[in-house]
Amino acid sequence: MRVDIWSDIMCPFCYIGKRNFEKALAEFPAKDSVEVVWHSFQLNPDLTYQPNKSFYDYVAELKGQTREWSIQVHKTLVQTAKYAGLDYRLDQAKVTNSLDAHRLIQLAKKYNLTNDLEERFFRAYFTEGALLSDHQTLLTLSTETGLQPDVVKQVLQSDLYKDKVRQDAQRVRQMGATGVPFFVFNQTQAVSGAQQPKVFAQALAAAYEQWVQTKNEKIDIVGGAVCTPEGYCN
Repeated sequence: MRVDIWSDIMCPFCYIGKRNFEKALAEFPAKDSVEVVWHSFQLNPDLTYQPNKSFYDYVAELKGQTREWSIQVHKTLVQTAKYAGLDYRLDQAKVTNSLDAHRLIQLAKKYNLTNDLEERFFRAYFTEGALLSDHQTLLTLSTETGLQPDVVKQVLQSDLYKDKVRQDAQRVRQMGATGVPFFVFNQTQAVSGAQQPKVFAQALAAAYEQWVQTKNEKIDIVGGAVCTPEGYCN
């Protein structure tokens, strides 16, 4: 059974959603029958590297709020991440464009390394303060997960996979998604947002039953915490 996941590696709820989904999958009796396929989605495709702007200031400007408001709101987000087993250090997060990182995620599909690279990019951004538009940084992180340096350099020095990134985003919008993370189970049931593990467990069980019975039903969306294309997160 296939599970398709759309996310942006600079989306805080996407990392939390990933971890909660993984907890549910680890306890799923038929986990060995589940194939996870990652897809690209840029929250802000036009974003540029802004070295003098903090993550807190960036979100404050998006929301039309103050820096102090942003800091207080994100304290709750950091705690939510902690409950999921993640260490968010948002004061180190760098505001930049994620396109090149997504192009490498597309590359990783060829080598069955997408999940490893997603995890490495998430940790690098939210915990280590890495600049995920810097080519040397992307090269280092990618090779750590098993991609060959020459292949990574070839992608970074070209426009390879740009169309794939855009096609991924277009496809999920056509499904009715308004933000990420977005999970589609067996092409029949969708879960939107960083849900708790029990919600993912229920979706896995329902989709697996449908998969076994080879049913094909209309997608039903269950909503939750999500980041929108404009960069807003709730």
